[in-house]
Amino acid sequence: MATPDIGPTNSLDLMRWIVWALRKGGEDWMRERELSHEQAFTLGYLVKNPGAMQRDIAEASRTSAASVSSLLKGLERRGLVERRTEPGDERSKRVYATPEADEHIAGFDTAMRTVTDGILAPLDEKERTTLHSLLTKIAEQLPPPSH
Repeated sequence: MATPDIGPTNSLDLMRWIVWALRKGGEDWMRERELSHEQAFTLGYLVKNPGAMQRDIAEASRTSAASVSSLLKGLERRGLVERRTEPGDERSKRVYATPEADEHIAGFDTAMRTVTDGILAPLDEKERTTLHSLLTKIAEQLPPPSH
């Protein structure tokens, strides 16, 4: 019996393939809402962390403050986020998802959970725990993202 071609065999290639499948799984959901991956992530982050600073978003998304600024401008034009100056600190702006944004991304977590469950379906609970432990071990030794 021939072994099926499963694609990449190097561990990092396999990880990239899995991440690709995860991103691909959310594309239809995001496309329907005219959102990029970065925009969907940012809106989800702001719904869960109202009043975040731009640097918080950059840190959470592992990107630069300049990239986040550009992203927020586009979301602001669409009425999905608003930036508010804090009383007493005119230089400090907090970012909030609007109620429209909350409605716009409703269901994202459920959609992504379905995709994740599909990707992890071949693993039993013990294997999932082991995978999580191994990935955590790798992630803990990675350098923090540069801003």
